[in-house]
Amino acid sequence: MSRAAGAPSLLKWAAELLEIPGLLASPLLPPVPLEPGDGRPVMVLPGYLTGDISSFRLRRSLRAAGYAAHGWGLGQNRGAKHDLLERIGARIETLAAETGQAVALVGWSLGGVFAREAAKRHPHAVSLVVTLGSPFSGDPRANNAWRLYEWLNDHRVDNPPFAVELAIKPPVPTVAVWSPIDGIVAPAAAKGLPGESDRQVELHCRHLAMARARRGIELVGRLLADPGLT
Repeated sequence: MSRAAGAPSLLKWAAELLEIPGLLASPLLPPVPLEPGDGRPVMVLPGYLTGDISSFRLRRSLRAAGYAAHGWGLGQNRGAKHDLLERIGARIETLAAETGQAVALVGWSLGGVFAREAAKRHPHAVSLVVTLGSPFSGDPRANNAWRLYEWLNDHRVDNPPFAVELAIKPPVPTVAVWSPIDGIVAPAAAKGLPGESDRQVELHCRHLAMARARRGIELVGRLLADPGLT
């Protein structure tokens, strides 16, 4: 397997395979104790080729802490489709209207890219964006998933079916969580430059564990509870 310039090493990529059993088993694990939440709605957007089941433990932990946690409700994340941002936006608007509060978006991997773009279109309905290992900065091929993405989709990774400017920060508080041991997305692509998010936070965690491992869930809980991000 050849790598694009800047993509994680093949050794790091291979190490991600060790996370697959844990990812599959994560819905069976108990919730992670978190600081008490404020009841606001939180929507979790899944990574590429995964669905809401992949964030079940995260959402379960957030609900136990007092947040109104929801999945994105759009099935499996199969990549950018022409109407995807409209469908995400409609979901955000519905949750905001039902709860009377702006929605915090937590996006894992490609889900975080979509969360950032949706927040740009619906800033009045979004309170915070947290991305977990999301490739929003720099070369869109600085990862070990772009070939699979292009094989399964009808467009290139740098030419989605809707207009985007990925590196531009949404007009709401935005946190980019990145990992130095990420085996799928280059750390620099997930961390971005200082002006591309309001805060960059390191998480020592494999890519496939970010949204289901205890340390990843605990970090999301701390960010949601941080008064400096509200």
